[in-house]
Amino acid sequence: MASFQTLLHERKYPFMFSFALLLLCVSVLLFTNNRFSVLTADLDKSQSISNIQATGRQNSRPFLRNRDSNRSAAPPTSQGGGGVTDSNDDDISNETPQFDWRICRLAGAVDYIPCLDNWKAIKALPSRRHMEHRERHCPSPSPRCLVPLPQRYRIPVPWPKSRDMIWFDNVPHPKLVEYKKDQNWVTKSDDYLVFPGGGTQFKQGVNNYIDFIEGILPNLEWGKRTRVVLDVGCGVASFGGYLLDKNVLTMSVAPKDEHEAQIQFALERGIPSMLSVIGTQRLTFPSNSFDVIHCARCRVHWDADGGKPLLELNRVLRPGGYFIWSATPVYRDDERDQSVWKAMVTLTKNMCWETVEKNVDTTGIGVVIYQKPTSNSCYEERKESFPPLCDEKNMAVISWYVPLNNCLPLIQYADMEKKWPNPWPERLSSRPFSLSGESSSGITLKAFYEDSDHWATLVSGVYVQGLSVNFSSIRNVMDMNAGYGGFAAALVSEPLWVMNVVPVDGPDTLPIIFDRGLIGTYHDWCESFNTYPRTYDLLHSSYLFGNITQRCDVVDVAVEMDRILRPGGLVIIQESVDMIRKIRPILASLHWEISFHENQFLVGRKGLWRPVNGGSET
Repeated sequence: MASFQTLLHERKYPFMFSFALLLLCVSVLLFTNNRFSVLTADLDKSQSISNIQATGRQNSRPFLRNRDSNRSAAPPTSQGGGGVTDSNDDDISNETPQFDWRICRLAGAVDYIPCLDNWKAIKALPSRRHMEHRERHCPSPSPRCLVPLPQRYRIPVPWPKSRDMIWFDNVPHPKLVEYKKDQNWVTKSDDYLVFPGGGTQFKQGVNNYIDFIEGILPNLEWGKRTRVVLDVGCGVASFGGYLLDKNVLTMSVAPKDEHEAQIQFALERGIPSMLSVIGTQRLTFPSNSFDVIHCARCRVHWDADGGKPLLELNRVLRPGGYFIWSATPVYRDDERDQSVWKAMVTLTKNMCWETVEKNVDTTGIGVVIYQKPTSNSCYEERKESFPPLCDEKNMAVISWYVPLNNCLPLIQYADMEKKWPNPWPERLSSRPFSLSGESSSGITLKAFYEDSDHWATLVSGVYVQGLSVNFSSIRNVMDMNAGYGGFAAALVSEPLWVMNVVPVDGPDTLPIIFDRGLIGTYHDWCESFNTYPRTYDLLHSSYLFGNITQRCDVVDVAVEMDRILRPGGLVIIQESVDMIRKIRPILASLHWEISFHENQFLVGRKGLWRPVNGGSET
């Protein structure tokens, strides 16, 4: 081989330079091509949700509309594990820090709910007599593991078909099918779970049951006078699901118990619902909220502990509202049932509830309907002050980790019947009954109307036109910082429902939301929400994170958002540029597709990516 000096002497240096340059270019090309292949494969995985055909094994939901044809059709580029598109956003860094994401390693991790599955805390409870083990026991610190997907997870069946059938592989729980096989709750048919609209009390189907109730009490006026309903012990939520046809919005609740995955079934079907139990603490709803409360064989001992469970229903029931109870003590004559019935008669009389109807349908199923009083006159005329009247200071506390009361709250205003909300849909934009006068927290009538106008403009202009969000293909929505409910009100004509969440550390606007004919709950976003994984299509947040980061880490909130959002689901976050700088890299590290708009809106779309082997590799 010739020496280097010889090559120089023979003037072969230009050849060597060219050869070295060519070798360098080939090396760079090979490295770049390999890197591009890795990124493309990763991007394909994160985008696979949106590219799946509308038929076949997986059925996609196009949550984002096609952009204007004049805009670039180029797909977002992948960076740091997530697809990122910057729109008018030069100030936001695309650098993605490394997170060592790991899969949750525990029994039942696919359905993990941190605050309800804290088995260490549950095992340490001194008693379970009052359903303490079904209540919230949040781990500290909050877990930062990612919930795995079911092995054969499919894009959920779209609404309204989903009300009647869902993919079995998404909620592969056959126990309820077997347990309730004679009661027509749910059956398995090929790859589907099918919901025939039956139930323990719905012998002729839930629609006949709903019509029977309105037939014996026409004053209910489903969808007009009665708009917001609480269904306690809802099963798979067929009652609430079919009331949607009558413009009734039902909050269906049940505990996470031996009736396997009831609420998970309901949410997969696209029916409003959440996990909850009447145990030792108040329900996370404001007082005087629901027009009607319903219980069909919900297995709650209403007269237990001096009647605390029924007194809690009295608290959240609107004055003049109805409690519909369909259970064996209403229509069976055996000794046990009659003992329960007599106790119920005594308790409801002491609570000043009027029995307005008691009837039996053609199948022999009985229903009793009670009405809450509209004034304090009955309380004042009672011979015995049991249950006692409440201390009103205690009643003003937001219902979040508050012990149950054993008392009756006073009706705040005389002649409450005349204060009943306007018929739906007028009540959506009418002055809320709970909004009266000025408020030290800034909750005013002027702010309410301005908020409604603001969200109507923002949704139609920015979200639909600017962000191209296709709301018609979205079903389960959560507004994480709901305010007056303006975002939900702006979407009321879309085929979706919104869980309006009011953070416990902010102004108490939840009574206003219920007055408008919408539903919601209190929550602390430093803890996990009472829902199963993969239960929402869209999470919406407007200036929420500033308050959160004063009390907990934004990473914990991002992990919770990843837990409850369905693959292919969207997140819309409106925040300051500084806050988006903190949020963007976390979501990007989860391999979400991300885009920005006007330096204040972040849109993220969750993909199918999960760490494998306990590590952070794709």
